[in-house]
Order: sequence, then C-alpha cells, then structure tokens
Amino acid sequence: MTIKKATKKEIEEIKSLLLEHYPNSITELNYTNLYELLVSVMLSAQCTDKRVNIITPALFKAYPNVIKLANASLDEVKEYIKSCSFYNNKAKNLIKMAQYVIEHYHGEIPLEPKKLMKLAGVGQKTANVVMIEYTGANLMAVDTHVFRVAHRLGLSDDTTATKTEETLSKKFKTDLHLLHQAMVLFGRYRCKAINPQCEECFLKKYCRTSQTFKV
Repeated sequence: MTIKKATKKEIEEIKSLLLEHYPNSITELNYTNLYELLVSVMLSAQCTDKRVNIITPALFKAYPNVIKLANASLDEVKEYIKSCSFYNNKAKNLIKMAQYVIEHYHGEIPLEPKKLMKLAGVGQKTANVVMIEYTGANLMAVDTHVFRVAHRLGLSDDTTATKTEETLSKKFKTDLHLLHQAMVLFGRYRCKAINPQCEECFLKKYCRTSQTFKV
C-alpha cells in the first residue's frame, strides 16, 4: 500500500509544530560528561532510557572514566549491565571502545562522527546522537520512534534508518538536532507503536496512517 508523501508545505508545518511543542528538547538519558553520554547512548540501543538510567549510576561509580573502563573485567561489566538488552555484546564493546579511545585518541573521546564510528559498538545513529546532544550539531538520528513517526506522517517511505535519516535531513534542512529529539519524544509518548494518542494529537491532520486505515 502506497502512502502519499507529505508536501513541502506540510513538511514546513510539521516542522514548525514539532519545534513549537518541543522547543528545548533534550535526551532523557542522565549524564554529566561526554564519556557518560557515550556509554549511555551505547547502552540505549534496543533498550529504554529508563532502564539505562537505572543501570548507569553504579556503572559510572565503578568506572568513572575511559581508563577505568578500559582496564575493567568483562565479567564485572556484564554484571553491572545485565538487566540491559544484549548485555554480553555491549559489555565487550564498552571495554573495546574505552581501549580504542586510549590507544588512538589519547584518552579523549572525539567529537567527530567519523572518528566516533571507529569505536566498537558505535554506529552512525549512536555517533549522531552524541553529536546532537553534546554539541547541538545539525544532524538527524533515526531510532525506532523517529522511523515510525516519519513514516506515519508521510515524511519518508524509506526501508532503512540510514535512508530515512538522509531523507529527513534533506527535507527539514535546519534545526535537525531539535527535530530529532522532538520526534523521539513525540513517538515515545504520543505516536506510540501500540495505542497511539491520535485523538488529541497536534499532528493528526498530517497523519497518513489514520487517513489510510480509517473506516
């Protein structure tokens, strides 16, 4: 089933409404520095921010910096993050990430997407989220919420997160850092995968899903 794409006028209106309703949107992950942000974002893959925020206080107390994490025991890291999805792989990647930062970046986490993506467990989405949150970079990152919202609003019909990111970046052009987080929050609390809050939705008129499937 083909869903009609949003027009240029609709795109501008959607953008304006998202910025109006989420003017200063930021991540819901708790962190105090770049190291903690990167670790939190890595842990948040396929896991809720709420769960990550439960895990990280003890993790950061045990490993407050990349040096401590680089020298950590794999089994001990696993124990700290075992309630997180895919904790085995994430524990390995966290340690490898820290070791790479020490060996190649003199212990300083780089603030460049391409350099971040050289770290274990850091893909394009994770790198972009870190850049968006820490530097306010004009970048888009697509998680499950952004992907769902983009398709329901006719902003994208791409089949991958990477392609959806490219499409949204081209269509929105500016304020991407704010729009990314706005779409995350909108998808998380309003345009939910199950039981979305359609009746009171401020973007209801633009929703292709409701228009396509209404009786």
